[in-house]
Amino acid sequence: MTVTINFEQHPCFNAKVKGQFGRVHLPVAPRCNVQCNYCNRKYDCVNESRPGVTSTILSPPQALYYMERVLEKEPRITVAGIAGPGDPFANPEETLSTMRLLREKYPNLILCLATNGLGLRPEYIQEIAEIGVSHVTVTINAIDPEITRQVYRWIRDDKTVYRGRKGAELLLERQLNAVKGLKAAGVVVKINCIVMPGINDHHVVEVARTMAELGADLFNAMAMYPTPDTPFEDIQEPDSLMMAKLRKECEQYLPQMRHCTRCRADAVGLLGADQSEEFHGCLIACSKKIVPLESKNRPYVAVASYEGVLVNQHLGQAEQFQIWEKTDSGFKMVEERIAPAPGTGFERWQKVADLLHDCRAVLATSMGDNPKEILSKCGVLPVEMSGFIQEGLQAVYDGGDLTKLKGKRPVVGAVKGGGCSGDGLGCG
Repeated sequence: MTVTINFEQHPCFNAKVKGQFGRVHLPVAPRCNVQCNYCNRKYDCVNESRPGVTSTILSPPQALYYMERVLEKEPRITVAGIAGPGDPFANPEETLSTMRLLREKYPNLILCLATNGLGLRPEYIQEIAEIGVSHVTVTINAIDPEITRQVYRWIRDDKTVYRGRKGAELLLERQLNAVKGLKAAGVVVKINCIVMPGINDHHVVEVARTMAELGADLFNAMAMYPTPDTPFEDIQEPDSLMMAKLRKECEQYLPQMRHCTRCRADAVGLLGADQSEEFHGCLIACSKKIVPLESKNRPYVAVASYEGVLVNQHLGQAEQFQIWEKTDSGFKMVEERIAPAPGTGFERWQKVADLLHDCRAVLATSMGDNPKEILSKCGVLPVEMSGFIQEGLQAVYDGGDLTKLKGKRPVVGAVKGGGCSGDGLGCG
């Protein structure tokens, strides 16, 4: 297969084409690993354009499905990116899975990511380079930890939360290493630097100088947008004179991006002619559609059910899974498989994923974040719903909206007492 990607068609990195080619941001990364003092990630605010805002979250298969719909309506889209609404590498499985699906389906599409750099470890840099993610934006607001500590309320690395200077030093170390690693891998790097008067405005030029030394390609000094209900809500937005002066000074070190539109995490369309509102209905519809990853090696669907009629068990309470398949005459239960014993945490969910290795999805009334993450990573789509098994199977195999089924029917045969199973797994 011959892959021809015209990198000049990236409107964020080439101002000359901003009116000719567009981009779409796919909101597949809800979790964030830092808390910025200027950020308040509100959802369902379609008229507000700022980073961290989206109307919904997509799974990787839903993102691919949405991408197909977007390109049908707007063929001028040349770039697909992930910019949150959290951080792509606080959601590495969702991010990388989406990038893989896009590259396989659209070999000529420009792929890009926007990250704070904390979770962008060397192994992820290697993988995105192999996938063909050509452009990465890293937000670096200071290179002095004393200034950085003023910008972030906390930094979370895996399950440990850091505050103050210790968190700032960790973040800066990761950010600088990320920029170095990206350039070593041949990735084009843009630096976003949010200008906050009284916090880092006197320091922005130093950030540009240091990023130039590391080999960054483009610098984007962005005026902070004062957001309600944040510690920085009363800081005045930098005026045009301040921004023009800073960009001119930074330009002695790096080319400047002057046409940024502070995009939403679900932005779509041309820069300056955003179509997020136009595509809002399509985005919401795609987020409700069950889009399992197609695989000839996964012909079945697993179901957590007491009696074989309703989906009416929590995943953690299921002692066995019913295995169903689609036939020419309808749906047929193939067998029952005994679930692994509870009490082993992550190991148990890996065993469940192995048990369901030939299933494209599993239906249960509820399940926790850990099993969802592990099952998704192993190619099993986790589906939460209540109601008739047949309706769930129809939606999974043919594509449908299970939100109408979730929680709207009584759960039959529930365990009395209905609580946890001691290890917490029964809570889903």
